[in-house]
Amino acid sequence: MATTYCDFVQNKGKDTVHRDYHDLEYGFPIEEDNLLFARLILEINQAGLSWETILKKKDNFFKAFDDFNIDKVARYSDKRKEKLMKDAGIIRNRLKIEATIHNAKCIKDIQKEFGSFKKWLDKNHPKTKEEWVKLFKQTFRFTGGEIVNEFLMSAGYLPGAHSEKCPVYKKVLKQKPKWLKK
Repeated sequence: MATTYCDFVQNKGKDTVHRDYHDLEYGFPIEEDNLLFARLILEINQAGLSWETILKKKDNFFKAFDDFNIDKVARYSDKRKEKLMKDAGIIRNRLKIEATIHNAKCIKDIQKEFGSFKKWLDKNHPKTKEEWVKLFKQTFRFTGGEIVNEFLMSAGYLPGAHSEKCPVYKKVLKQKPKWLKK
């Protein structure tokens, strides 16, 4: 039987950076566009790395990317990109940095049309994982199946963040994640 993230956190991960993320963020609905953007970008940066690496660098990411303020990130210049490439506190990957800026611009366009990134996500719910992946690939950069799945699970749009026996599962349900609504 495969170990779930919940099992890992309850045992080996209980005294690590995973604990607070698992207990306070993972699977809980996110209402604010900048935080949704942040979660998407953190998931993108995790590609090819461990989630623990991202969690350890999370505060650095928020600082480096102006708290993931979509308007600010969308206006980043080439000079700013180069500064980010020298920041040892984040993942220094040119493609991921360029994808972050591009995706901020895409979210700004979404906000103009739908009022917010959250409203766009809500409008497109419910979709299957495959439909979400297709939509994200058409809209954003660096958003493959695993990234989209983890982003949507972590933000409450797809089920599976917590096992039903996990104590956090009931806390997530009280927040009425979007996946409860078919």
